Amino acid sequence: MFERLRQSLLDAMSRASSPEEGRAVLAMMRDALVQARMNVHEVRDALRESRAQLAHEQKELATVRRRRELAAGINDGETVEVADRFEKRHVERIGVLERKIEAQESELALTERELEEMNAQYSAMRAGGGRTTMPPPAADPEQGLRSESDTLRREMDRAAREAEAESQLSELKRKMGR
Repeated sequence: MFERLRQSLLDAMSRASSPEEGRAVLAMMRDALVQARMNVHEVRDALRESRAQLAHEQKELATVRRRRELAAGINDGETVEVADRFEKRHVERIGVLERKIEAQESELALTERELEEMNAQYSAMRAGGGRTTMPPPAADPEQGLRSESDTLRREMDRAAREAEAESQLSELKRKMGR
């Protein structure tokens, strides 16, 4: 999920030719970590919400089945028919929610692993373990830093927009009951 951003930051860090450039890259990496942490929290929240929806649907299914049995006990065919339709809907919703939860659990595991890796890389970079040699300085170090900084900022902005779009899509799906 964060692979492109992480790789861009690592590339920039390895090309940093001065301590100022290194600090700028570390600051951007720290911002990326904050965004990654927020994404992990959003995925956890969505998973928690999906589990609550599943529990609600299971409860509704049990209620519908109980009502159908009661209606069948008094030979109320119309109510049994209505209960059968509702039972099918709840069973279908439960299936969708179970698959959704499975996907969200996988997404959470992936984002947590990526966050762990990013934290480790950030710590290594911060301690100076991320670079073994300093590349030769660019002809104009400030221009190189600005260019690198602009590129990283654009990538971070794009990642933030993608995360926001994903969040809005999830919210829309939730509102539509999908």
